[in-house]
Amino acid sequence: MRMQIVGAGRMGRAIDRALRDAGADVLPIGGRGADGAGADLVLLAVPDAAIPDAAARVAPGPIVGHLSGITSLGAVGARESCSLHPLLSAADDAARFDGAWAAVDGSTAAALDAATGVAARLGMRTFRVRDEDRAAYHASASIAANFLVVLEATAERIAATAGVPREALAPLARGALANWERLGPTAALTGPVVRGDLATIELQREALVERDAASAALYDAMVEASRALIGSRGATAEGVG
Repeated sequence: MRMQIVGAGRMGRAIDRALRDAGADVLPIGGRGADGAGADLVLLAVPDAAIPDAAARVAPGPIVGHLSGITSLGAVGARESCSLHPLLSAADDAARFDGAWAAVDGSTAAALDAATGVAARLGMRTFRVRDEDRAAYHASASIAANFLVVLEATAERIAATAGVPREALAPLARGALANWERLGPTAALTGPVVRGDLATIELQREALVERDAASAALYDAMVEASRALIGSRGATAEGVG
């Protein structure tokens, strides 16, 4: 299958490079006005709002896909379509596709096979996300990646008031994430909420109100979410004091 990537942003360049490295038959990367001439599959690596216009410029014939996690297949118009959303960060051009996951879908079996085939070329594992599930899927990805960074930024800011560098928190964060992946959330959760240590929780909150008042509401929400997570498990785990 001959492919063309349309859109030379971070993700477009990264996928184009990775497909070439994998020996795929890839036409030169195209701008948003590319018509996909000679391609069997055109992958639109453009902003979500630009997908309909970019798709309309593709000549009849090829399957047209996009890389959005939240945009429906219908955005490319009444034609054979697919989607492939790499579930990884594109914060730099050297995206690591091999071993990562991707959400795929297709308007036909052939289109779904095309998306799955591209993912396989990239060394990715796949799961299917249909249009009606896209918003929930995309929200979960935002929480897992974007909001995690916000939480770590909050921790970093508070730590700085005590003279603690960001680098000191990084192993703690990596360990917690590894435990979540290996053990699941309930077993991975540690700390004063798990121990039922109300005195420590109150001392922590008082410090936040004094030094970083804006984070107190977030702290309260996280305490309540932690309590809901442990449920009836009780204070059995040892946590960070």
